[in-house]
Amino acid sequence: MAQGPLLVVAAALIDAQSRIFVQQRPVGKNMAGLWEFPGGKVEPGEPPEDALVRELREELGIDTEVACLAPATFSTGDVDGRPLLLLLYVCRKWRGQVLPTEAADSRWLRSHELFALPMPPADEPLVAMLDALL
Repeated sequence: MAQGPLLVVAAALIDAQSRIFVQQRPVGKNMAGLWEFPGGKVEPGEPPEDALVRELREELGIDTEVACLAPATFSTGDVDGRPLLLLLYVCRKWRGQVLPTEAADSRWLRSHELFALPMPPADEPLVAMLDALL
């Protein structure tokens, strides 16, 4: 029986200066060294927004509410032969300081600066949409 698509959520965290947070995948992980928006896999039965709130707490140590997540765009791809659906939300409001726990590096960048970063294939089309939105 074929598996359904892998559902992944990500956040474009936008600070008061309209910069977007991105982080670099660590050595030892799939696609190490590539830059991505924070987020992760949606667990079975978990609403995507709840998954993103959970992932932001786990990955960055920040707290936000589902109401603070605005659906922005999505992309599709493939992970090890399995279809991927990546949902991107914009988040401008959270509590706490963004402190990545697993990233090799992280940056706050303007939307046009994201085009220069090597990103996973599913993240790349999100950059143009964010640049147009901002």
